[in-house]
Amino acid sequence: MDADVIIVGAGPTGLMLACELRLFGVRPLVLERQPEIRDVPKAGGLSGQILELLRYRGELERFEAASTAPRPAPGRFPWGGMHIDFTQLADPPMQALPLPQPLLEGVLDEFARELGAEIRRGREVVGLSQDDAAVIADVRGPDGQDRVTVPYLVGCDGASSRVRDLAGIPFPGITYPEVQRLAIVTVPESVTLLEDGDIDVAGVGRISFGFTRTERGEFALGSTNPELMGLYTSEEESVDYDDDEPMTLTELRDSIRRVLGLELPLGEPTRLTRFTFHARQVERYRDGRILMAGDAAHLFPSPGVALGAGLLDTVNLGWKLAADIQGWAPDGLLDTYHDERQLACARNMLHAQAQVAIRRGHDPAAVALRDLFQELLVDEQPLRRLGALMAGSDVRYPFPGHDRHALIGAFAPDLALRTDQGTTTVAELMHAARPVLLDLADRSDLREIARDWQHRVDIHTAETDDRPADALLIRPDAHIAWAATIDEPTDTAAPALREALSGWFGAPLKTTA
Repeated sequence: MDADVIIVGAGPTGLMLACELRLFGVRPLVLERQPEIRDVPKAGGLSGQILELLRYRGELERFEAASTAPRPAPGRFPWGGMHIDFTQLADPPMQALPLPQPLLEGVLDEFARELGAEIRRGREVVGLSQDDAAVIADVRGPDGQDRVTVPYLVGCDGASSRVRDLAGIPFPGITYPEVQRLAIVTVPESVTLLEDGDIDVAGVGRISFGFTRTERGEFALGSTNPELMGLYTSEEESVDYDDDEPMTLTELRDSIRRVLGLELPLGEPTRLTRFTFHARQVERYRDGRILMAGDAAHLFPSPGVALGAGLLDTVNLGWKLAADIQGWAPDGLLDTYHDERQLACARNMLHAQAQVAIRRGHDPAAVALRDLFQELLVDEQPLRRLGALMAGSDVRYPFPGHDRHALIGAFAPDLALRTDQGTTTVAELMHAARPVLLDLADRSDLREIARDWQHRVDIHTAETDDRPADALLIRPDAHIAWAATIDEPTDTAAPALREALSGWFGAPLKTTA
């Protein structure tokens, strides 16, 4: 097994990291203990900022092609036992792509292999050690046990991460007592789906769209497809469930009976998922040459958060790990993975735990809080703010020079650009997954400095309406590393750009006179 990086776990996070590493010329070896992709759809699709990132990579269409339904117009999203309605916004900050996890893993597996990644299933890492130069992994597979030595290893092996345990990385936090069950089933003949999203059940009556709370727990009904019902229950239980044991339709039916006190007819399931909520984050995302990503690094107590956070971990990590392996990483670059993703996931944890507080109460005061919260979200500004928080698009990493321009540390806006070769966009310039210096004011002084890094940084000159800066330096993960203010003098812009280029992308090809 010859590789630069071992990735433990071939779930969405591990496969996405394999794709990212291959884009930067690194050889990953993905090891997965399961012999094949499991058909348990733990996640139902992609949402939020990862969709924008995939568009900037030029790969969103392959995921849309595999979607189980047309990409819906941005609408109502569950949040804290309520539904947040974005339909009033022309450009909503939160969107989703229906893509059950087995299909998502299939797309990522195919993409990773297409790029040249090696994926070996039925292999389990049973031992780890590391020194200053390498990680040594003991791997058990169908033909016995093997030992593999690589420069780095990344644990993408989920909530019960063996890598995290073997590395001795603390995973502090809280486990909540509720058991959550999600399902999508076909609509049986005895159920009529009404125009407002409610259902009429023969012999039972009307059940409302959205969330219904009882003394036993919480039930929710909702779907974007008229032929399907989306169902959800949450109830406190003392039973410990095995995450590897799939949920059954009988288990779901029993949970609905306990929560609602009635028998709800169910059609054929297309998704059955059970999970327990946790609020946990590793104390360190990097321990020497062992790194953590995805559910192995963080768990959130609300649905729709973890998958996107894990995939964004890999986009932040991939190019930095490649820089280190290829020998051009400036000092401390790989350590910024912990700093930046810990901050981003703290933002995720903020709204996930806020949802816990808002949804758990059942007394009149809790009802009043939810009613007031939804009343505030009728206004555009708080609706946009919450949507950006849910999507993860409000993250601004604390880069050096963070205070000199409002865009530094933020995700690059997709500006419409005019160049000598025609029209383009920032997203299209980022398809190559390389750093970009974007000159928006014909600043030859800044382009001249960047030429010393042109072996690593693409240089583009363009015009745009309402330009936000004279120039932008954009990292491969589409976050802005540096920006020149409008009409900024060369004596301040030039040294700041040189510092940013060397700080993020290593030594120049030659020394500027």
